Amino acid sequence: MSKVSTLQSWIGGRWMGSEAGLSLHSAIDNSLIYHTHAESVDAQQALDYARRTGVPALMALDFQQRAACLRALASHIQQHREELYTIAYLSGATRADSKQDICAGIGVLNSYAGIAASGLPSGNVLHEAPAMSLCRRGGAAGTHIMVPRGGVALHINPFNLPVWSLLEKFAASFLAAMPCIVKPATCTSYLAEALVRLIDASGVLPKGALQLAIGPADALLARLQDNDAVSFTGSDATATTLRNHPNLLARSVQVSLGAASLNCAILGPDVRSGEPEFELLVDAIVRSMTVKAGQDGAAIRRVMVPHGQIEALTARLRERLAAVVIGDPAQAGVQMGPLASQEQRSELGARVRALAEESDIVCGQADGYAPSGAGVRDGAFAAPTLLLCRGGARSDAVHEIEAFGPVCALMPYADVEEALALAARGRGSLASTLATRDPKLAAYAVPRLAASHGRVLVLEREVAAAGTDVLASAHLKYGGPGRAGCGEQLGGLRAISQYLQRSALQGSPTMLTAVTSEYVRGAAVRESVQHPFRKHFDELEVGESLLTHRRTVCEADIVAFGGISGDYFYMHFDEIAARDSQFGRRIAHGYFVLAAAAGLFVSPAPGPVLANYGLDDLRFVAPVGIGDTIRARLTCKRKVDRQRRDDKGVGQGVVSWDVQVTNQNDELVASYDILTLVAKGAGL
Repeated sequence: MSKVSTLQSWIGGRWMGSEAGLSLHSAIDNSLIYHTHAESVDAQQALDYARRTGVPALMALDFQQRAACLRALASHIQQHREELYTIAYLSGATRADSKQDICAGIGVLNSYAGIAASGLPSGNVLHEAPAMSLCRRGGAAGTHIMVPRGGVALHINPFNLPVWSLLEKFAASFLAAMPCIVKPATCTSYLAEALVRLIDASGVLPKGALQLAIGPADALLARLQDNDAVSFTGSDATATTLRNHPNLLARSVQVSLGAASLNCAILGPDVRSGEPEFELLVDAIVRSMTVKAGQDGAAIRRVMVPHGQIEALTARLRERLAAVVIGDPAQAGVQMGPLASQEQRSELGARVRALAEESDIVCGQADGYAPSGAGVRDGAFAAPTLLLCRGGARSDAVHEIEAFGPVCALMPYADVEEALALAARGRGSLASTLATRDPKLAAYAVPRLAASHGRVLVLEREVAAAGTDVLASAHLKYGGPGRAGCGEQLGGLRAISQYLQRSALQGSPTMLTAVTSEYVRGAAVRESVQHPFRKHFDELEVGESLLTHRRTVCEADIVAFGGISGDYFYMHFDEIAARDSQFGRRIAHGYFVLAAAAGLFVSPAPGPVLANYGLDDLRFVAPVGIGDTIRARLTCKRKVDRQRRDDKGVGQGVVSWDVQVTNQNDELVASYDILTLVAKGAGL
């Protein structure tokens, strides 16, 4: 027998641990595959290294540079993902299961890199615009900024998605310049260790950005400080312990919890057997019971069904589940592997027995499920188990006990109100599904479901092309209220902001501009001798401004623009109707004012400005009539270096320009931002 490897922790920039500790077994045949290390992690060393090495190294980069690191890291892991697939097999994961963990984790890195590239500045101060005037004379302004807090993030991850959970939490904290210490669940820590070894070998991350601590987290929790953060995903019992941890309470450490929950689905009263929505819900239930052997925090645990459809849905699910092939995931055709460990299997069995006291098992082990493959007799396999709870309103167990595995309970309802009441009995969950074709039902039910669920999926035939297993998106929050922990993971900028410190900023517009690196109206500007559009990205400075020449609007302008655009709205052409309007006269098209302003400030010759790709916050503030004279002020508002080059190797950046169009009385008539792609100077 070959020597069993001992896992190691990555602490203080080195791999530590050589003495064998706990035994870890294959989920497939219960053979010994790894040991954890017996040595204790030096919690103080790990935290000191994160603070003294990790924080300065991350702060030496800006948001955009850290986003580029994430993109490079995703590419490296993608190239080596087969190594992770091979190891994930030991946890009982099929190829499809691993895609939901490994490929989805890589996808999260790429998603956050993109979110940061488009939504974060080239700096370490995130301005939550707009600024607001705090006095009538305009000398004082206020706004909000978000900055890295200089602390450490402790991520305590679940056993069921060891790659995805590590990467999705890491991405958000890394972008916020907060180094993290990852504490994986013990039973699948070997996959987390393999991932961190890949990350270490990539050389992409700054020193101290990521550490791996295999073993108990107690010593780390006891040493966290006020500016640190904890992110946890796991059981509700452990979540409760963390919520009441003395040190976390004493220091007001930020804690984000994601706990197991009793997610639900409702088959709408408008759906009948055989209809697409009926089959889509069947697909969703079977998928949630079999992917990762049902060990997914967002899996459907309870299904509310109209009385008239309960028998049809039960029969259809029995038919589908009977066809599921269970066994060694290395075998062709196997659709569901084992649970992650024997401990999980024992706990699942106890919970199914408790549920069976108030429900009937209509599909389960007694139906002859037997895993296929050599040596699987001692594996952590469990049969897909379907329960029918005919008295859902009177039952407590089905709304309190989560059997974390391939288990789902059906319960009939009389009307929508009863279905929604049953859904709320879960006391807060990660996800809910409503299968319906009725928009009025959706409009009524979704707000009620949203009150106790972190995500609501309205499932109908139009979303079928996207699949019924709509996965957690990096752009949408992942978390739920109540027993689900009240945490918010993912969510794009929302997730990143959890690791930043928000502060109110007050001062003159000039000072706000200096702090935020974003022009605030009313701040001092630098009149540009050279047209700003003639300057490369690296030459431009925030606050550089151009005040254009004037243009008087005449009737011919309005007539010509109407002919070109086809816009003959009465306010532009009907003298009598216009006199009776609130403006008292004919006015120019708003989009003519926009076009005329562009003609005033655009520099037409070829130059560094490569493209204009959008307008933000366009407002037509006051009307422009025949005989009015307009001009524009163009000011460099914000620069974002997205760390990209064109096919010729020339660097590019995004510049946002503040545009104010005024009339002959210096009154603002139009206001907006334009975004341009601007080339960098030679060699940059």
